[in-house]
Amino acid sequence: MYIAIVPNRSSPPAVLLRESYRENGKVKNRTLANLSHLPAEQIQLLRRVLRGENLVSPEEAFRIIRSKPHGHVQAVLDMIRQLRLDQLLAAKPCRERDLVMGMIVQQVIFPCSKLGATRHWHTTSLAEQLQVSDADHDDLYAAMDWLLERQERIENKLATRHLTEGSLVLYDITSSYYEGHTCSLAKFGHNRDGKVDRPIIVYGVLTDQEGRPLSVKVYEGNTADPATVPDQIEILRKRFHLKRVVLVGDRGMLTETQISHLKEYPKLGWISALRSSSIRQLVQQGSLQRSLFDEKNLAEIQSPDFPGERLMACFNPLLQEERRRKREALLHATEQRLERIAAEVKRRTKKPLARTEIALKVGRVLHRYKVAKHYKLTIKDNCFQWQRKADSIKQEAALDGIYVIRTSESKRSISSEDTVRTYKRLAEVEQAFRSLKSLELLVRPIRHRQENRVRAHIFLCMLAYYVQWHLKQAWAPLLFVDEELPRARRERDPVAPPQPSASAREKKTTLQTTSGTPVHSFRTLLAELGTYCLHECVAGANGASVSFKKVNEPTPLHAEAFRLVKCSQN
Repeated sequence: MYIAIVPNRSSPPAVLLRESYRENGKVKNRTLANLSHLPAEQIQLLRRVLRGENLVSPEEAFRIIRSKPHGHVQAVLDMIRQLRLDQLLAAKPCRERDLVMGMIVQQVIFPCSKLGATRHWHTTSLAEQLQVSDADHDDLYAAMDWLLERQERIENKLATRHLTEGSLVLYDITSSYYEGHTCSLAKFGHNRDGKVDRPIIVYGVLTDQEGRPLSVKVYEGNTADPATVPDQIEILRKRFHLKRVVLVGDRGMLTETQISHLKEYPKLGWISALRSSSIRQLVQQGSLQRSLFDEKNLAEIQSPDFPGERLMACFNPLLQEERRRKREALLHATEQRLERIAAEVKRRTKKPLARTEIALKVGRVLHRYKVAKHYKLTIKDNCFQWQRKADSIKQEAALDGIYVIRTSESKRSISSEDTVRTYKRLAEVEQAFRSLKSLELLVRPIRHRQENRVRAHIFLCMLAYYVQWHLKQAWAPLLFVDEELPRARRERDPVAPPQPSASAREKKTTLQTTSGTPVHSFRTLLAELGTYCLHECVAGANGASVSFKKVNEPTPLHAEAFRLVKCSQN
């Protein structure tokens, strides 16, 4: 078929719809319709149809107005709902709950300030998913106040979920530096971040034996670590209603004073470690000898200085070498600077250095490298001499690679091997702190001015880490994570350094999972999921259009990540 324009003498040309056909071997034409009465634009459209052209170009028929990263938001939200964390926040939906959930998701996918969060929400599907598009930073502050009022109730429910009578509870404490000078919690103290010129805020986290955070308590920056232990005992006994529990803490926290306090509660046990001074006393008493480790690296010993306790002496040759190497490096660096001071004293003949000046210079060096006990010093006006204390270094070297775990628990309750394994799980808490403080969740620097906002911020970060902990467990096959570690931790030598499994080594070598997808860190996997987008689309032309939303097809990596976290993909 075709459209023909036929002249019509004095009248306008006729527009005819015609077709060609064969009859007796000859090509003939016949008119099917007269189109002269149709508008010119319709005739043109018909001509295009007959030529097989599209009436509307793809660009005209379908447009993507906006694309928002969606996959990481959906995955985190689905994990929150699977964990019933939304129900822990509030039994019934409310705006405050939605805002808190939004801040938790934000802390996981892209931690930033509360003002920054309200800006970033609109660059992803988060605000739309939770229907909080109209929220500003004042709304978030109000939601933080709402959350803080519910902290104890939420923590109690988490404890009920993950702790039972006789549970092992790990506890550690850390600090984050503070930007500003108006918060009453910010005080100068032991700054673990190296920001000696900044005040800090101290907080302690209780976790279950797997490393899940269950409770966080904030303290003033000048609070000593051991001083926080009585609070944690009260939390375990009165808030969590646990009469029988074993508290695991490092030797700097569970001091003799705090252990004496724990003994006031017969059903509260503990696992900790001895300081080097106490280990040295064991050696002097003859309770601890190198010969114990001739055939094995773990030996249970007793001492009258620790009545009613079990002592697990451990020897790690790799730790021995590491401590030897570190000590030699410190001694070498110290002696280089002491030699410079000695040379300066000899050189200053016209204006000799006084005794006090020399002492200040030497003091700064020894304070920096912490090895003063290994040197004998002679300091006088215009005179400085030093020499190593060989006996002191020898005594310290005798303890290299040796550490002693102490516990109140009987052998029926926990074996020597499991006691050591449990103490070493404190590394899980330290990992939690690194996640809380680092770029993963960005606790630091703390900028909130009001005390209650600081407490709410840190609690919010703890909840975000709770979600992140479960996400990492679910996504272990896709991450640089040893999936066999939980089983290996129960079976391997508790003293020997951990060895990666064959699957973990394969991941590291090939940089691929068993399914052939690239291995990711937690951060890069979230970024990859962010490419799974929610698109705002418009379809139609010639004044008639319809708007709708659509997600793109998931990649194999998207599909696997969603499957592992049981994400709905909608």
